[in-house]
Amino acid sequence: MKRLLSLLVMAGIASNLLAQALGGYPITQIPFTAVKITPNTFWGDRVKAARDVTVPLALKKCETEGRIDNFIKAAHPSADYDISSFMGFPFDDTDVYKTIEGASYLLNTGDMPGMKEYIDSIINIIGAAQEPDGYLYTARTINPAKPHKWAGKTRWSEEEVLSHELYNLGHMIEAACAHYQATGSTKFLDIARRYADCVIKEVGPKPGQATVVPGHQIAEMALARLSVLLSKNLTPAASDSTDIQAAQQYLEQAKYFLDYRGKTKIHDIYTQSDKPILEQKEAWGHAVRAGYQYAGMADVAALTGDSAYINAIDTLWNNIVGCKYYLTGGVGARHQGEAFGANYELPNLTAYNETCAAIAQVYFNHRMFLLHGDAKYIDCLERTLYNGVIAGMSVDGGKFFYPNPLASDGQYKFNADGTTTRQPWFGCACCPSNLSRFIPSLPGYLYATKDNNIYVNLYAANTTTFNLDGQDITLEETTQYPWNGDISIKVTPNKAREFNLMLRIPGWLRNQVVPSNLYHYCDGKQLSYRITVNGKKVSSELLDGYFTIARSWKKGDIVQIHFDMQPRVVAAHENVLDDKGKVAVERGPIVYCAEAADNKDFNIHHIIINQQPQISDIPDYSIRNTESAGAPFTVTALSTDAQEAFFTPDGKMQLRDVKVTLIPYYAWNHRGANIMDVWMAHSLSGLDD
Repeated sequence: MKRLLSLLVMAGIASNLLAQALGGYPITQIPFTAVKITPNTFWGDRVKAARDVTVPLALKKCETEGRIDNFIKAAHPSADYDISSFMGFPFDDTDVYKTIEGASYLLNTGDMPGMKEYIDSIINIIGAAQEPDGYLYTARTINPAKPHKWAGKTRWSEEEVLSHELYNLGHMIEAACAHYQATGSTKFLDIARRYADCVIKEVGPKPGQATVVPGHQIAEMALARLSVLLSKNLTPAASDSTDIQAAQQYLEQAKYFLDYRGKTKIHDIYTQSDKPILEQKEAWGHAVRAGYQYAGMADVAALTGDSAYINAIDTLWNNIVGCKYYLTGGVGARHQGEAFGANYELPNLTAYNETCAAIAQVYFNHRMFLLHGDAKYIDCLERTLYNGVIAGMSVDGGKFFYPNPLASDGQYKFNADGTTTRQPWFGCACCPSNLSRFIPSLPGYLYATKDNNIYVNLYAANTTTFNLDGQDITLEETTQYPWNGDISIKVTPNKAREFNLMLRIPGWLRNQVVPSNLYHYCDGKQLSYRITVNGKKVSSELLDGYFTIARSWKKGDIVQIHFDMQPRVVAAHENVLDDKGKVAVERGPIVYCAEAADNKDFNIHHIIINQQPQISDIPDYSIRNTESAGAPFTVTALSTDAQEAFFTPDGKMQLRDVKVTLIPYYAWNHRGANIMDVWMAHSLSGLDD
C-alpha cells in the first residue's frame, strides 16, 4: 500500500512538472524566422553557400541515391522488393528529412524560387508512404515480410540496436517543426504528429507496449521541440486545447525515453544505456548519440525544472568541458565507436571529432543556456560553431569532413572511406545532410529574451524584428566579426520603452579559453572592451558573462561595441598528454593551425614556437580552394617567428629561424591532403617524433 501511495505521489509530481513545462523554457529563443543575416558577411556567405550549393546538392543526392524512391516504394509495398539490395541504411529516410529542414530554414532568405513547391511535392511523397496508423519507416513498409536486415522482424524489436525507427521519427519531427515555422503549413507537421502518436500508443512502459528506448537518440529533443511548438498555440487547432494536451503527451514520451534508459533489455555504454541517466556522471560512448541525449536531458530539465535532471545534466556538461573537449569545440576522441575517450584523452592526429558530434554540442549548449542563462554556454557554442562545425564543410559548401582531426601528416586516412580530404558525399551521409540543416538554422541562435531582457548571444551582421511584451523591436547589427571586434547595433522600438540589452562579453575576451581549467592562456595578455550608447561610454558589472544596458530606448539609439581582438597563445591542462610541451594560437573565437600549403620551406611538425611569440595579423589572406576548383576566399591569417629543429648529416640537432603562417582551422585542407598542426611545440619536449 505504501508503495502504491508513493507511486501515486511521484506520478502527481511528474504530472505537475510536465504541466509547468507548457510555459516554455526559462529563456526564449528568438526564432530563425525573425532574423535576416546580412549578405556578403561571414555568416551571410555561409548561408549563401548552404542555399546555393549544400542544400541543392543534398536534394540531388536524395534523388540519385534512392532516398526519395524509398518513400515511393513504401507507398506501393511489394513482396518483390529486396530492400537490402538498394537501401544502404534504415536511417536513409533522415537524409530527406534533414534536407527538408535545411531548405525550410532557407526559405527565410527569400532567394529560393520554386523551393517551397518542391519541398511540398516531397512531403506529398512522404505522406503517401505513411501507414494507416501513422507508422512511417520505409525500411519495413516497402516489404513488411522481408524488411531491411537491421529492422527486425517486428516493429521496435531491434530499436535499441540497429533499426533506428525512433531516430527517423526524431529527424522527421525536427524537419516538420522547421517547415511549419517557415511556411505556416501543417501538412508535414500533421504527418510527423501521426507518427509520434503511433509511437506513444505502441512504445512505453505499459502492458502491451514495446518497452524500448531509442538506440540512436534524437527523438527526445525533437519531441520536446514539438511540445513547445504546440504549447505556444502555434497551430490553428490549438484553440480547442487539443494541441495543449498533445504537447504534454509528447513531452511525457520524451521523458519516458530518458527515464527508462538503462532500465530496458539493452545495457551498452556505446548507446549511453549502461546505467540510468541520473546515474551517468561521465560522457561515454558514441559522441553523437550522447550529445543528442544530453540535449534532450537539458530540454526536459529546462522545461520542467526537475532538479534531478538539472543536477545530472550539469554534471555531464562539466565533465565534457572540463575533461573531454577539444580546443576546436569538437568531441569524440576515438575512431572506435566514434566515441568519447577517457578524461583528458584528446589525441590530435587520430582525433575523431565527428562533424555531427560538434553540431550536437551546439544543440546541447544552446539548451543549457535556455535553462541557466549563463554566457559560458554560448561561449562553448561559439567555439564549437566557428571551429568544430564549419571545419566539416568546405567554404563553398560542396565538400565535407566526417572526422575533424587537429593534426595531419598528409597520409593518415581519417575518413571511414579511406580518404584524407573533404569528400563530395558519403555512403553514410549523416554529416553532409546534418550540415545542410544546421548551417541555415544559424539565425535562430543569435538572440533570446526573458521578461524585459534581450540577450545578444552571437555577433553577426543581421537585422531582426521581434515582439517583446506586445511591442515590436528591431535590432540592426553591422560588424565584420569574427575578423574584428567592432560591432554596431541600432535599436528601434516602435515606441520608446525600457528594457535591458544583455550583451555577451565572450570568454576569450575575459581571459577564459573555456569555462574550466582544461585550457588556459599563457601569454600574459589582458584584453579589454568598450561600449557606448549614442557615443557616450556606459559601464556595467558583468552578470553571468553579460554586460547589461538598462535604459529607456528610443528609435535610432546606437550601441557601439569594441572588443580587443589579438592573437592569444593557449596551453592545455598538464593531464592532456598529447599537448604537453605544446601551444596553440587563437584570435577571437577562431582557432588557428599551421598547414604545409602556407609553409613549404620547412616541416611544420618540427617547428618550435618562440617562448614569447610576437604574432601579427595578415588581413585578407587569400586561400585558393583547389579541392573544389572554386574561387579563392580570404581570411585573416597570422604570422609568427619560430625555429625548425632538424638533424645535420652527422646526426646533430640544429635549429634555424623560420616564419610561420597560421590560418583558421576551418580553412585547412582546401588545397589537398598535407601536413597540419593546431598544437605546435613550445619546447623540445613538444616536438613530434
